[in-house]
Amino acid sequence: MHDEFLCHVTAYGVCDGRRIGVPLGTYRAPTLALALWWLRDRASWIAQRLDPQPDAEHLPPGALVPVAPTVPDVPGLLRAWCADPAQQERVAGELAAGRLVRIATSDDTTEYELLAESVDALRMQRTAPFVGISVG
Repeated sequence: MHDEFLCHVTAYGVCDGRRIGVPLGTYRAPTLALALWWLRDRASWIAQRLDPQPDAEHLPPGALVPVAPTVPDVPGLLRAWCADPAQQERVAGELAAGRLVRIATSDDTTEYELLAESVDALRMQRTAPFVGISVG
């Protein structure tokens, strides 16, 4: 039944005292397998950009410095999520059941959010009866 999925990746931070979301990508996956693949790919993409290899040719020597041990390891958490078959199965089960899945982690400045949901579940929500309330 749930065979098409909307996937989104967003970074959230604070600017001028307000929480601001910056979209990092959207994908309409035609299958559950492709939705999972895209979420893992985007998580890896974020991790690589937050924690590149020190000898990367696009970085000048000495451009990277270690962070304090108290800073959350967002790249490590994202890589661990990608490599955990049990987590992948759990996400697959939730999506197959028509539930919204949210994977989020943050450091001291930014929250990274991966979302996926069934297109069919969204359509069913729109067709469900709703209660209208007049105000005023």
